[in-house]
Amino acid sequence: MEKISRTKIVDLLKRTDFGAQVNVKGWVRTRRGSKKVNFIALNDGSTINNVQLVIDLANFDEELLKAITTGACLSVNGTLTESMGAGQNAEVQVTDLEVLGGCDNTYPLQKKGHSLEFLREIAHLRPRTNTFGAVYRIRHNMAYAIHKFFHDKGFFYFHTPLITASDAEGAGEMFQVTTLDLNNVPKTKEGDVDYSEDFFGKEANLTVSGQLEGELAATALGSIYTFGPTFRAENSNTPRHLAEFWMIEPEVAFNDLLDNMDLAEEFIKYCIKWALDNCADDIKFLNEHIDKELINRLESVVREDFKRLTYTEGVKILEEAVANGHKFEFPIFWGADLASEHERYLVENHFKRPVILIDYPKEIKAFYMKLNEDNKTVKAMDVLFPKIGEIIGGSEREADYDVLKGRIEALGIPMKDMWWYLETRKYGTCPHAGFGLGFERLLLFVTGMANIRDVIPFPRTPNNANY
Repeated sequence: MEKISRTKIVDLLKRTDFGAQVNVKGWVRTRRGSKKVNFIALNDGSTINNVQLVIDLANFDEELLKAITTGACLSVNGTLTESMGAGQNAEVQVTDLEVLGGCDNTYPLQKKGHSLEFLREIAHLRPRTNTFGAVYRIRHNMAYAIHKFFHDKGFFYFHTPLITASDAEGAGEMFQVTTLDLNNVPKTKEGDVDYSEDFFGKEANLTVSGQLEGELAATALGSIYTFGPTFRAENSNTPRHLAEFWMIEPEVAFNDLLDNMDLAEEFIKYCIKWALDNCADDIKFLNEHIDKELINRLESVVREDFKRLTYTEGVKILEEAVANGHKFEFPIFWGADLASEHERYLVENHFKRPVILIDYPKEIKAFYMKLNEDNKTVKAMDVLFPKIGEIIGGSEREADYDVLKGRIEALGIPMKDMWWYLETRKYGTCPHAGFGLGFERLLLFVTGMANIRDVIPFPRTPNNANY
């Protein structure tokens, strides 16, 4: 077979130099035809669109043709030809082909449709489907857009540790990291685990957030963001939770809560606009096959100003809804930690646009959030989205050393683990603010997928650490 430089299908379908000799490589999606001519849909992952290969059966050995099955990997030389069929500009009249990898009839991704539940069980093969190919290309584009947004605004990408001794959220749902022999755990005289014999000489865990370390960087570099994996040992099997997921966490010195809200709105609008502009084919496919309202919803978020209101105002609206006959599964009252159904009601039913809710009761928010003058609420903010509920959580951080120290003590957080954090308030403290965006929550919104396990290649959930 003559050596011709490979052209990716995404580039091939844009070409108009018909008559050129080309090489394409990829996997067979479908094969159809007559006794004389076969048509093969070939895909190489570079685009959701297939290139059609036209094969004159008289020119090829029968045994070779038998090997061209669904899922088989081919290398094809041929002539680029203007396509007469609808939906694509170009096709390839095949002059030579090689089967790089055969695929027998045990291949689970045959032409019939497959449920998302079934595809979850074969996560190693599901990227080859149209749906998951689209999701993962969008995932790449969203990651690129995030880095571009912050870079263009002068932020510095800061790498915070994955292994830490601190619990930023105070929830205690952390995965422990240890090299101790679990069949022969060393003990102290008091009968406790002797962590002095462990690798780090103390108890260590996988991080739940890079925020606290990000604050250290913000108080030196001004504007930083983290973007990395985080881990929560939360025994939850809901469609909104993962044990391993990715977080984006900007922290900005000298920003207050208002600045924080402005940044969050600008940031998320930028990401969604990027998806609409750069993932049009994939989003169109998902709009047709997964969520018919996807494009309208994405465009409306970019177009509409986010509604801003206090937690107290939000609770009043929800209480009025209950009084008017609306039924929620979870009770609503001032001081309640809002459930997804409450958040979505505000967004989808009442305001019909994204909402930024601020000034939450201090009892339901983290220790590091700045107290308001009422001493009852903190300068917290949650950005609420349709279909999702909370997509961003953030706050202006408590900058006063004595107040922060008092909050840490009141909540019983071990001071020995927090001395370094307190020192940022001791030496040249400054106002600062930031937020966290769960990357997979963003992807749920942008793709229209309903289960968070379907927007990450290999989901980590209770009783599931396959691959």
